[in-house]
Amino acid sequence: MLPNSPLDQLARRLVQALPEDVGSLRADLERTFHGLLQAGLEKMQLVSREEFEVQRLVLARTREKLERLEARVAELERLFPRP
Repeated sequence: MLPNSPLDQLARRLVQALPEDVGSLRADLERTFHGLLQAGLEKMQLVSREEFEVQRLVLARTREKLERLEARVAELERLFPRP
């Protein structure tokens, strides 16, 4: 868990929104909120930014290769037309 991750910041804001008389429970509530938020995000099957970028690059390379192959097929079809 990163100390200043967006998830931690959201959990902290939720705790700050609670009444002051829950003072001693704040740390426990913050951990609980963090856990609940994390579990909710995991159920959504989200990917990290890093994994998204990796997949974006793979897709870009695949598109480039497809374009090269399409051009090659077009050239072969031009050189060797079908009867």
